[in-house]
Amino acid sequence: MLLSIGGYAGHKYELKGKVTDATTKLALSGVVVTNLQTNERKSTDREGNYQIQVDAENTTLEFSYLGYMKQRIQAKGKTRVNVAMVQDNRTLEEVVVRGYAPQAKTSVVGSAQVVAALSGQATNLKVRRMVYVPNQNQESYQKIKENKFINPLKEPLSTFAVDVDAASYSNVRRFIDAGSLPDKDAVRVEEMINYFQYQVEGPKHGEPVNILTELTKAPWNDAHQLMRVTLKAKDIPTDKLKASNLVFLIDVSGSMMGPGRLPLVKSSLKMLVDQLRDIDRVAIVTYAGSAGVKLESTSGSQKMKIKTAIDELEAGGSTAGAAGIKKAYEIARQNLIKGGNNRIILTSDGDFNVGESSDESMEELIGKESKSGVFLTVLGYGMGNLKDSKMETLADKGHGNYAYIDNISEARKAMVTEFGGTLFTVAKDVKIQVEFNPNYVQAYRLVGYENRLLEAEDFNNDQKMGGDMGVGHVVTALYEIVPVGVNSTMVGTVDPLKYQRNSTKYIEVRGNGELATVKFRYKEPDGEKSKLQQQVVQAKVADLNKVSEDLLFATAVAELGLLLRDSDFKQQANFDSLIARAKAAKGVDNEGYRAEFIRMAENARDLSKTRL
Repeated sequence: MLLSIGGYAGHKYELKGKVTDATTKLALSGVVVTNLQTNERKSTDREGNYQIQVDAENTTLEFSYLGYMKQRIQAKGKTRVNVAMVQDNRTLEEVVVRGYAPQAKTSVVGSAQVVAALSGQATNLKVRRMVYVPNQNQESYQKIKENKFINPLKEPLSTFAVDVDAASYSNVRRFIDAGSLPDKDAVRVEEMINYFQYQVEGPKHGEPVNILTELTKAPWNDAHQLMRVTLKAKDIPTDKLKASNLVFLIDVSGSMMGPGRLPLVKSSLKMLVDQLRDIDRVAIVTYAGSAGVKLESTSGSQKMKIKTAIDELEAGGSTAGAAGIKKAYEIARQNLIKGGNNRIILTSDGDFNVGESSDESMEELIGKESKSGVFLTVLGYGMGNLKDSKMETLADKGHGNYAYIDNISEARKAMVTEFGGTLFTVAKDVKIQVEFNPNYVQAYRLVGYENRLLEAEDFNNDQKMGGDMGVGHVVTALYEIVPVGVNSTMVGTVDPLKYQRNSTKYIEVRGNGELATVKFRYKEPDGEKSKLQQQVVQAKVADLNKVSEDLLFATAVAELGLLLRDSDFKQQANFDSLIARAKAAKGVDNEGYRAEFIRMAENARDLSKTRL
């Protein structure tokens, strides 16, 4: 050891290490590592790793992260330093400020962000700032009642609004990375499937959306079939995108204080700012106890001005979310670009507690405001008090999408990699309706989309909202099918009806061999009348090893969702099978998302063994 240390003496070298939470053992991303001798600073990556140049003889490293106690460590002679940081759970911080008052005061309770202008002599005021420590058991999720198998003789039509949200996947990943299985209602299978990009040919002849279908065997029950329906929105080069009028609506309440919240919001939005063009404009609205305008609408050419305004934000106070939303729409309308991309980007944990705050009242508010031509993108942050149900409702009613940002890599995916899809809508109110042929289909079940179901007549009703698709977005839906002649325990039976005509005679339709007809409607972003496209699915079943790489991978993601939900319809689903398929279908994975899924599935498998 002495020889090793001696070899480094007087030399500079790269020291490496990893930073984790002392309690949860989770990696901490964004921890600032400072060499106190040289003032060089580095930040930990998404896996908590860092590397920094040190001097073998005299180096002290400081590790700092909002919501955690600072640590200083002597790095002399060490080549690796791993640090477990301890959360700072103190609820009061004291700071001293210089103020003016007619008489001396020993303490003032309030926010350190606000110092009143007081007349009189100068005095030192001790200000106590409340630091919010969230209750870790206050997350809320909408109850999901899983879709059942349906007899096409009774209900031949399946209708739903498309959903490009992917928040559930990153939220589920957060649970598993923390060493626990997610709440079953946090698992929305369609959002897990749609987290990934799939190689689908874009539309032709000027259409905004193209459709692709495939049919194979269900991997969790080879007597059943699985039908894929995928829509692909057109791609548009960045320099051809319409000018944007953006409003960053930022929750700066007390619940946004701490790691994974406002600091991550700042980093995320600054990434987005880097993507803006000179023709784009950004305003910043914040809300805590009340709403205010932090930055008036500013050209995308003034990136430093916008970033400085973001950097100055601090968290504290209650959460007047409704007031913030109203103010953001007001600012967006004032700067409306006709024919442009007018959008609010809301960043919050959804924990509204001042003014209108129920899911119903927020839904009504957004429903009214969305008619102004301003779209809404919702980005969820934080853990322990995430109001997932409210965030999803806001996005659905605001003609936008919902993503959950749990680390800087996820922020880059939303703000950089999928920039066009996140911000620029090419088709709105997109609905899908599938008609199944009872000659071939005994029963069918839509996998996921439980909170996006529509009545059959809603498909042709342009007053009923559908989902929205952004530039390059891909939306996939899977149907599990019980073919005619298969004896399946998944299909329920009833006694023959006494007063109804019981007919087992199928009506032959034109085009023998048609399993189903898939139709979808959409509107142009500024249109009010929908357009229709459709495609027939032939009753030709491909072996699972002959289908596209994308469908093979999508089946693995769906199967994991069924297992994590402990679904009544999981049948013979198992972790080893889905992991093997995911590995076989990994394909070109430049961003590493599919490899990450495989690791997550393996971790979920191990965690499931401990579930009682």
